[in-house]
Parts: sequence; C-alpha cells; structure tokens
Amino acid sequence: MNIFETEIGNSKLIVETGEFAKQSDGAALVRIGDTVVLATVVAEKRAKEGLDFFPLTIDYQERAYSAGKIPGGFFKREGRPSEKEVLTSRLIDRPIRPLFPDGFISETQGIATLLSFGEENISDVLGIVGMSCALMLSDIPFSGPVGAVKVGYLDGRIIVNPTLAEVEALELILTVAGTEDFIVMVEGGASQVSEALLLEAIETAHAEIKKLCRFQKEMRDKAGKPKREVTPLAIDEDLKKAVWEMCEQKVRECIVIPDKLKRQTALDQVRAEVVEKLNQPEAGADQPPAGKSKDIAKAFLDMEKTIVRGMIVNTGVRADGRRPDEIRPIYGKVGFLPRAHGSALFVRGETQALCVATLGTGEDEQKIDALEGESYKRFMLHYNFPPFSVGEVKFLRGPGRREIGHGALAERAIKPMIPAKEEFPYTIRVVSDILESNGSSSMATVCASVLALMDAGVPIKEPVAGIAMGLVLEDDKVVILSDILGLEDHLGDMDFKVTGTDKGITAFQMDVKKAGINRAILEHALERARLGRLHILGKMKETLETPRTNLAPYAPRIYVMHIRPEKIREVIGTGGKVIRGIVEETGVKIDIDDTGLVNIASSDEESAMKAKAIIEGIVAEAELGKVYKGKVVRIADFGAFVEIMPGVDGLLHISQISHKRVAKVTDVLQEGDEIDVKVIEIDKQGRVRLSRKELLEPGE
Repeated sequence: MNIFETEIGNSKLIVETGEFAKQSDGAALVRIGDTVVLATVVAEKRAKEGLDFFPLTIDYQERAYSAGKIPGGFFKREGRPSEKEVLTSRLIDRPIRPLFPDGFISETQGIATLLSFGEENISDVLGIVGMSCALMLSDIPFSGPVGAVKVGYLDGRIIVNPTLAEVEALELILTVAGTEDFIVMVEGGASQVSEALLLEAIETAHAEIKKLCRFQKEMRDKAGKPKREVTPLAIDEDLKKAVWEMCEQKVRECIVIPDKLKRQTALDQVRAEVVEKLNQPEAGADQPPAGKSKDIAKAFLDMEKTIVRGMIVNTGVRADGRRPDEIRPIYGKVGFLPRAHGSALFVRGETQALCVATLGTGEDEQKIDALEGESYKRFMLHYNFPPFSVGEVKFLRGPGRREIGHGALAERAIKPMIPAKEEFPYTIRVVSDILESNGSSSMATVCASVLALMDAGVPIKEPVAGIAMGLVLEDDKVVILSDILGLEDHLGDMDFKVTGTDKGITAFQMDVKKAGINRAILEHALERARLGRLHILGKMKETLETPRTNLAPYAPRIYVMHIRPEKIREVIGTGGKVIRGIVEETGVKIDIDDTGLVNIASSDEESAMKAKAIIEGIVAEAELGKVYKGKVVRIADFGAFVEIMPGVDGLLHISQISHKRVAKVTDVLQEGDEIDVKVIEIDKQGRVRLSRKELLEPGE
C-alpha cells in the first residue's frame, strides 16, 4: 500500500493505492477531511472488432452509508441514479474523455464511489481527481493528469474548495478542471458577477490544479504501471488523396448550404458516392479489404473538418454564411397555450425551444432526500430533447444524462432571479421541449423559460439570456464564434455557454478540446459573449418586456396570512381533522409552515376568503376592553363560561352579571343564551375574565 499527501487550498489531500480494488487496472482512494471517494478504472485488454470510436463510460455513485443513513423506500437500497449522481458523472467524464490518445478504442469504464460524506462538499471534485489518479496509476494510455478544485467568491475574496456551510452565501461557485498546461472544463453559477471576476476565479483554480497535476506525476513515477502500447489509427495517404481529389469541390459546395437538413443530406449523398466508388476489391480479390469503407468515411470526415475550419479561419465566413460575431435571427411569442399558466416559443435560427411555466402550491415542492439532508425545491426546470427535433426516429425513454445536464444548466442560470417565497409563495415548474435543434438548445431553453415565467406573471428580478460560443484555433490564427451551429460545436476547439442579465453572469459552462486556450482568448470570448447576451436580451424584450401583472386565469391564487406558531396545532387539529374540514368545506389548498406562514390557494377568491375567515376565527385571541357577542356554554355556582369566539371561553363571574345582586346564576342566564360581554382582564396564563355589568345602565 502506498499513501501520498499534498496540500490543496487549506485542505490536505490523501491518496491511497495498492490496497483497494486490486483486480481493477487502476484504483485510488482519495480523501479530504471526512469525505472519501474510491475511484477505479478498467479497460478491456482487446478492442472489439469493428469499433471506430472510443467506448468510455464514467459513473459516479453515492452510498447512503457514507452519511450514516439507510435509504428510504420499500427496498431500502440504492436505486436508479439521482440527479446529483448523473450530473457528477457528467462532471467527471467531460475533463477525462478528451485526454485518451487516438487509436485507443478498448471499452473502458471508470467508477467513482462515495464511501464517506463529510462537510467538505467536495465529492464531485474528488471524483475527478480520483479518476485521474486511477488512470495515471493504471496501464491504460492517458494523456493526463487532470486536477480539479471548486472556487467560490465571498466577501471580496476567492475561496478554494468552500465548505458546505459556505456554499449558500457564495456570490460565485465554480468547479474547474484542467491539466498542468490548460483548463479543460469549467462549470458553475453566480449572482450576476462580472467577466473579470470569473476570469480571476478560473486563474486561481488553475494555480491549484497545477499543483495537483505535479503531485499525480510524482505518484505515477513511484507507483504507476507501464502503459499499454497504442497504435494510432492511420489512414492510407493515397486513400486520403483520392477522397480529396474526388469530392473536395462538392463538399465545399455542400458546406455553405444554409439549411441544416439540406446540408447534411447533400454531404451524406456525396459521402455515399465516394465510399461506393473507392471501396473496391484490390487486384485479384473478391471483396474489398475489411474496414476500408470506414477508412473512407473517416477520411471524408477529416476533409469536411479541414474545409469548414479553413473557411472560418481564412475567410471569416461560416457554414450558414454568417460572420464570426453574427447571431442568427431571433423571434419569440408568448401566451399562445390557453390552459397553460405561462407559455413561450423562442426561435434562434434553426433552434426552437417551447417552454411552459406552471405555478403550484407548497404541496408541489420537490422533496430532496440527499446525503446533505432533507430539503425542498420550489423551482424546477426540466429539459426534453425529442428525436424529431433533429429529424431522427428513436424510442422514447426517460431523460438521459444530456437532458438532465442541459436542464440543470438552464435551472442554475435562472434560479438567482426567482423571487423569494415570501414575495411569491408559489412552487414553479418550467418544462422545455426542443422542437428543432441546430446548436445550443440549452441556451434557447434559458431564453424561452424566462419569457414563459414572465408570461405566467412570475416577478423575476431580471430577465436572463444565454449564448453558446465556439472557437477555431489553427496555428497562430484564432477565430471566436458567437451563437454556434451544431456543426461548429462538433468540429470546433471549444464550447462554452454563458448566461446572465444585463448586469452580470449567472451561469457558465466550458469544455475545451484543444491546448492553447489562454487568458487573452478567454477574455475576448467572454466580452463577445456579453455583447451577444445583450443583443439577445433586447430581442426578448421585444417579445415581452416585463412580467405580466396578473396571473393566468387558470393559475391558482395564493392568499397569505400569518398566525402565531403556537396556534398552528389548533388550525391543524388532532390528526389533521380541523384543516381537513376547512379544505372539504371550501375546496381550497392550505399550506402552513413552522413559522406560522399560511398559504391559501384557490382559483375562487370567495372560497379563499371563507377559508381565511375560518382560520382567523380559530386563531383569534381576546382583546382587553373589546365587546363580544358570546354564547353561554356552561354554568357554575360562581358564574358562567361564555364562548366569545371559536375555542375561546371567558369567565363571567356572578358579580359581573348585573348591577343588582344575583343569588343564582340561573336566575338570569341559561346555557345557550347569547349575550354581550366585555373583556375586563386577561391574565398571564391567557385566562379571560368578562363583564356583562359594565355594558348595562345602572338599574338595568
């Protein structure tokens, strides 16, 4: 067993290897504080026949025992991955995937398992670092190492690896991963921060990442295995030349077809013709060489990539004819679904997002049972990507990792602008259905969601827009692309998405595919993204400038009232009997929290007011000096007990019944009598004393 230690920020990172999971190709137990993650990696010794891609799977899984818990539900064991597990799996995969060498196509699986959960809020970062350590120690070819840290901004300072207790107060939180030379991934959210602060946070993170990478190289030198030999996938130069000679001009003509489907159809047709003509048997053979058609297709794709990138770098013209900084035509429409609470269609070029906002009550909040503890979520954004949006036919399944990731990004972008529960006591759900896609449907989702929320009458603090940026880097030539197409995302060197208001950034996601991305490039790209974001915000305001002042006709109305916390039990009643009775009588929904905040939801104002009056009657308290019409509910020798409001009785002493002497209470009062009484005393125990005499004229 080997143990390695280093300092990251103010924390100690401990990596153990050689004792756990010894039959895997590489394993590392990584720890910061009480948080422990086991990362393992295994790759098949032989690649499967016919593979022309790298089959990599990265999974992150949490064990309930890591936080001393037993899973809920009937089976009492971990089930399908939670949203956090899916997002963390993506977070580990993205910086790791680009660093495997060309030609390595053996099926590979990495698994990061959370074994102990502490207050460090660091399991996702440990998943990235642990996976990199496992790969560095293994015999699997890997162009790492990769380091990762979280950075936050609070009270004018940048914090490395903030704790769980600090996260809620942060103005900025980023997860940053990279190699010793460059950043490969950034993911995070913010509360309208500047581009300059974002860059400073990334640079601070990279300084720590460099230390992590040097640490892993030292660890590999001491405990790592020799790497497997990899034969790069090479295509015969004569074949490449033949492909270029046969169809270069046709491809150039196809590339500039503005319509995505027409362009792709034309390219597919040219590729099929090339494969058919070149995939011929060699002299004396009956069949063409195995895999030759795949080599031709790859040569064709390489040619397509070279032509597209060369056109952008050398002429400044993109596949759809735009300039690098030009944004596609934008339009939107709202309020076109009659039964929805808020609806919007946002169209940018050949990308369409249909978003619908639904308002609910506290009963509709999502309960989150996580290792951090139980919590409730009142703003949810769900993203769907049906196959027809890209002209494909596929089975419909539940949301995949991509859908969950895109929805989480859009939710993170908008969440800082959602009004507080005290201001707008609704649970809010937005659903995005992508109707057409050609680049950055997640950013279209942000824009359409904001319009749908404003159409629903949600008083968001500021409108939010999003834009996807790209990059083509060839030698010393750098071209930054605004509002990228799907083709440019696939063939470019960087994809980063920025969302924000006109005041600052609210979410950021970046993936880099090529070394050489420096601060100057990022700074320029962020400024271009800011200008693009402002342009899109302007277009959104042309559709709907501010939130509607009235809710949709079919949206529930929530009426708010406050009661004393000690009165909550009386409103709920034994076993919920009282509150159920109010709901049955009025048809409303009632939510009461521990502070005494009561939300009454109903589409009918009269029913809501009736429920409110009943609750007011239950919680009402006697006021000193106030006159009430009460009902005699019990008679004793010393006086009568009079109910002056539901559940509140007061003592009318025999001496306070009349100015004249009363021998027996029943000489004047009987049970069931309704009389006017005045509150003359409320003692420290809340007991009420009443007087009838003070309301009578002397002698009456």
